[in-house]
Amino acid sequence: MTIAHEEAVIDAAAVDAIFAQARTANAFTGEVTDEQARAIYELTKGGPTAFNAQPMRITYVRSDEARATLVDSMSNGNKAKTAAAPLVAILSTDTAWHELWDTFLPGFNAPKAMYDAAPDLAAATGNNNAHLQAGYFILAVRSLGLSAGPMTGADFGKIDSAFFPDGSQKSFLVVNIGHAAENAWGAPKPKFAYEDVVRTV
Repeated sequence: MTIAHEEAVIDAAAVDAIFAQARTANAFTGEVTDEQARAIYELTKGGPTAFNAQPMRITYVRSDEARATLVDSMSNGNKAKTAAAPLVAILSTDTAWHELWDTFLPGFNAPKAMYDAAPDLAAATGNNNAHLQAGYFILAVRSLGLSAGPMTGADFGKIDSAFFPDGSQKSFLVVNIGHAAENAWGAPKPKFAYEDVVRTV
């Protein structure tokens, strides 16, 4: 048992499922229900974002037509596993996230003017926080006993043209979701040690 297991307030099995033993899956089996898809979001939304902005949007791809369109936008190495995954999610950033200020932070809208006046800052803030939420999303998938296969190997401009032609969202990650199949991953990849990446000042 590691120090992470000893210090965690969740049980060892949960630590393993979400963190210690979890890995990116490349092959899946089973199904992902609509209830599970909703539960993934309900867990994801609890993670903190700047000003509670929550700029990430999720597009679950279920229909054959939408799946074919998405697969056509994936890199060659990601096509087959995206076609076969029980459920696929496109994660994107709401390009006008700050226009919803009164919804996500009612009663304190003074900072909105800063983003209205600086489109580049608004885009960067939305992008950074959507990526932060993507991490929560993957952990949410794992917490339900499922596996995630996040991928950046895709033509995101092509995905945006097909799924968000009005420019309202910019995609940045595609996530295959399901129960990990046998031999769903290769050999474990090395992780940096605490001493390699952490310092105390």
